[in-house]
Amino acid sequence: MTPAPIAVALDAPDLETAARWASLVTPHVSTVKVGLELYLRYGPDVVASVRGASRVQVFLDLKLHDIPATVAGAARAVARLKPSFLTVHATGGAAMIRAAVEAAPATKIAAVTVLTSLGDGDLRDLGLAGPASDAVRRLAAIAVGAGAPALVCSPQEAAAVRAEVGPEITLITPGVRPSGAAVQDQARVSTPEEALNAGADLLVIGRPITGAPDPGAAAAGIAAALRRTGTAAR
Repeated sequence: MTPAPIAVALDAPDLETAARWASLVTPHVSTVKVGLELYLRYGPDVVASVRGASRVQVFLDLKLHDIPATVAGAARAVARLKPSFLTVHATGGAAMIRAAVEAAPATKIAAVTVLTSLGDGDLRDLGLAGPASDAVRRLAAIAVGAGAPALVCSPQEAAAVRAEVGPEITLITPGVRPSGAAVQDQARVSTPEEALNAGADLLVIGRPITGAPDPGAAAAGIAAALRRTGTAAR
């Protein structure tokens, strides 16, 4: 059975918990995501620990954002861990994104457009022209023009971004919550089925899976629901 196009966010309190969650969900999902906190606490060892003996993809979500030379050096350093995806902030600009792409050619550089925790009011406070959907499309175009093969956007912008960048770019959508799940600190959210139907390729889901009594069963349930609706095979 093909794993569902889900990246489980392993926002765990320690390495052992992250590795356990990964082992429970990998039969059902294609990808596990390692965030900045876990990576800073345990370093490169965390990637091998969550990958285990499986062939699960590792999404290294470090959101690099610095001058091009520094980001190139950082991307080159983590590329040896062979992550499938590595995030950078699109607001770092075209030269920075291009530097990351060139430094890690075997890794898909995923440019983060507008964080899903931000709404239109937040963008106004930051001095960025909104609404969020317009800002996302502008940043997506810049990132793809700089060579980024993947983008991170909320599911609410996925359809517009897909229309903007075409079918070849991988769209990754955080802010995905199964129907009835708590929104928590996300401002722009959608259900897994809605996100895939809007054009997403990979859904980032964290607490609805890892916060469940049995993360493996929770991942299996979401994957089964996607297969029932026919969206998992997009």
